[in-house]
Amino acid sequence: MKDERTKQFAYSFHAASDRNGFVLGTIVTPGNTHDSLILEPIVKQVIEKVGKPKAVAADAAYKTPAITKFLIENEMTPALPYTRPRTKEGFFRKYDYVYDEFYDCYLCPAGEILKYSTTTKEGYREYKSPKHVCAICPFLAQCTESKDHQKVVTRHIWQEYVEEADHLRHKQEVKEIYAKRKETIERVFADAKEKHGMRWTTLRGLKKLSMQAMLTFAALNLKKMANWTWRSPIMA
Repeated sequence: MKDERTKQFAYSFHAASDRNGFVLGTIVTPGNTHDSLILEPIVKQVIEKVGKPKAVAADAAYKTPAITKFLIENEMTPALPYTRPRTKEGFFRKYDYVYDEFYDCYLCPAGEILKYSTTTKEGYREYKSPKHVCAICPFLAQCTESKDHQKVVTRHIWQEYVEEADHLRHKQEVKEIYAKRKETIERVFADAKEKHGMRWTTLRGLKKLSMQAMLTFAALNLKKMANWTWRSPIMA
C-alpha cells in the first residue's frame, strides 16, 4: 500500500539526474518505502557508474541526520531546503530551547536546564526538565501538555550534520544548486508522468517495473540528446 491517505497498490520510481537533466541512476521500490532510505544507494549507484558529485540537491523528505552525515562525510555538499518546525500552535518552537554543546544540555525560555536523560534505540538523546520547577513555571502552558509537568527535548546523535546542512543552505552557490531541482529532476518526473505513462502501470513486480523505469528514463535521455544535437538552419 502507498500510505494511509492513498490506499492503493503502488511502486515508487527514484531517480537522480545531473545539472542538465540527464538521468544517471534509478531504483524502483514498493510505494510504502520512504524516499529518504533510497538516497544513499542511488548516490552510490551514480558514483559507481558516473563519478562522485560535488553536491547533491534533494527536497525536504531527504533532510535527515543519516543522509546529511553520509553526504558531508563523503565530501558532497548537501543542498537541502528550509524545513518549518513542527510544533503545535501556541507552543514554544524547538529553536526556543538553546543547546549548550559544552555542557550537553538545553536551556528553556525560562532559563531552566534540561539535563541529558537517555538515548533511544532510534538514536535520539532525550533532555528532561525538573518536574518540580516546571509545575510552577508561568510558561508551562506554552511549553508542555505533559501530565507530570516535564518537558522533553530530543536531539539526534548526528544532529550536528543537519545543522551544518542548514548553515550551507545560506551560501549563494548552494542556493543556485537547489534552485536547479525544478529545472532538472522535477522536470524529468513531470515528463515521465505526463508524456511517458509513468503515472500508471499495467505491470506487477519490482523486476518488471525496474525494466519499465530503465526504458522510460533511457527514452528521456535519448530525446534530450537528440534535441541537443539538432541545430536549426542559419538564416541568411
